[in-house]
Amino acid sequence: MFGPLGLSLAPYVQSSRTLSKWITPVANWYVNAAGYRKYGFKYDDILVEENPTVQRALTRLTPREKYDRAYRLKRASQASVLHAPLPKELWITEAEDVRYLRPHVEEVAKEEEERKKWDNLIVQRK
Repeated sequence: MFGPLGLSLAPYVQSSRTLSKWITPVANWYVNAAGYRKYGFKYDDILVEENPTVQRALTRLTPREKYDRAYRLKRASQASVLHAPLPKELWITEAEDVRYLRPHVEEVAKEEEERKKWDNLIVQRK
């Protein structure tokens, strides 16, 4: 999500035309090499669900988003059983691969940080 320290270089890279020109082809190659789109996944479908932040974010999806996610997971599971990716016309395109879960994950992370700041009351007996 944001690296080990909670920092992201993405805004800096996007603001620099030269860096963006060099990194964009490498990033596109990496996404294609990862192969998750060949099985019908969007990037947010492959996030680690065991993470409590991601679990809470998943509960905030709309019913349509939940249905679409479950359908993509089942379709990819079937393709995995068959040991073959989906037909090329069913692959997720770059335009379809939108981050539908990231806003929810960021919102949950912000709420957890705020909760840590406010939940530090220590009760002492007199």
